[in-house]
Amino acid sequence: MLLTAVVVMLSAITASAQGNGNAGINEATQMVTSYFDPATQLIYAIGAVVGLIGGVKVYNKFSSGDPDTSKTAASWFGACIFLIVAATILRSFFL
Repeated sequence: MLLTAVVVMLSAITASAQGNGNAGINEATQMVTSYFDPATQLIYAIGAVVGLIGGVKVYNKFSSGDPDTSKTAASWFGACIFLIVAATILRSFFL
């Protein structure tokens, strides 16, 4: 009799502890999506800094007459474009 009472009590506690989990999933989704706006702005800022640094490097190579200027310009420009496109695609994919 005592064993039956304990089993019934434990199953009631377990059943009340279980839920459909929608509240937790919704809260986690909201927390993750709230990080995308600041992260996107941060990536844009990093892209701007990389662009400025790349512009200075390309200008220095161009001024010194280095024949490798176009390759350097393409590399830095490609890095900036990648950062901007990656931030935009990630934002549109996850939001």
